[in-house]
Amino acid sequence: MTEAILLVGGKGTRLRPLTVHTPKPMVPAAGVPFLTHQLARARAAGVEHIVLATSYLAEVFEPYFGDGSALGLHIEYVTEEEPLGTGGAIRNVAGRLRCGPDDPVLVFNGDILTGLDIRALVDTHETTGADVSLHLTRVTDPRAYGLVPTDSSGRVLAFLEKPQTPEEIVTDQINAGAYVFRRSVIDTIPAGRPVSVERETFPDLLSAGAHLQGMVDSTYWLDLGTPAAFVRGSADLVLGRAPSPAVPGRRGDRLVLPTATVAPDAKVTGGTVVGEGAFVAQGARVFGSAILPGAVIGPGAVVTDSLIGSRARVGERSVLTGTVIGDGAVVGADNELREGVRVWCDARIPAGALRFSSDQ
Repeated sequence: MTEAILLVGGKGTRLRPLTVHTPKPMVPAAGVPFLTHQLARARAAGVEHIVLATSYLAEVFEPYFGDGSALGLHIEYVTEEEPLGTGGAIRNVAGRLRCGPDDPVLVFNGDILTGLDIRALVDTHETTGADVSLHLTRVTDPRAYGLVPTDSSGRVLAFLEKPQTPEEIVTDQINAGAYVFRRSVIDTIPAGRPVSVERETFPDLLSAGAHLQGMVDSTYWLDLGTPAAFVRGSADLVLGRAPSPAVPGRRGDRLVLPTATVAPDAKVTGGTVVGEGAFVAQGARVFGSAILPGAVIGPGAVVTDSLIGSRARVGERSVLTGTVIGDGAVVGADNELREGVRVWCDARIPAGALRFSSDQ
């Protein structure tokens, strides 16, 4: 296995305001852009050549990763002029692949944090002679996902998008967003228009009699599409619950990057990462959160399960739970923000302006 495609063109609308200035795969998780973890895991599995299918804020990727040599990879970049969907993006970069028509090509979605055994997925693909192999995982509530029932040998029987009624939920297996394609199959995807692999490519291949193989791997898996999930994924990387060779430091209760400062009496725990140049002041308590580069947590502030954007400031004694503070935003002193609140980039909240309880 030497080649892979990473789909990193999405706008990350569910993650806004995190993605106003930064494409979703480049938002820091455990101290480095999330994409770094995916690239490092692919390299550890033997991948050498990766094509990034970019679109939204495409200009951000190459200046950071360059030719990929720092990660032991050769990285190429292909930008979509108009969004082409998952299938269209795969077809759009096919010309950069170097392998033969029967060789395997790995494809990853750029927003999935997983402990998938990549080599096992490739081995399954090769030993079964499949046209496409899919990583499947099991979830408790599959209604938000595409179901993929299989027979006793793992051969895919159908694709059922986001079932809602109990009768429609025929399996707990879902499409987990990692695939191995036979190289020649990629060339059958229509070129130059939007195509969804989930809704068009895979069902069409199945109806044409192609062999689609599922491999259930129920190790760590998390879709980082929402702010709460992204914060959790970052914390799990720091805590060692999610595997990655790219975490820049020892795993443990917290990760404080070299140029960050944490006051001696501040309490930083729960997988919190404190980014480059960030500052956590005296008496502050931060749990399970991501403090991005240059952010400031004021004296006595309490931040839980939240993401504080680059250069943002949280005022003294403010209490934040399950919130997202955009880049450059300022939350004044003595505010109280609860689950689901998103403060937009560069916004200003005056001292004591927002509360869910008495100020006494």
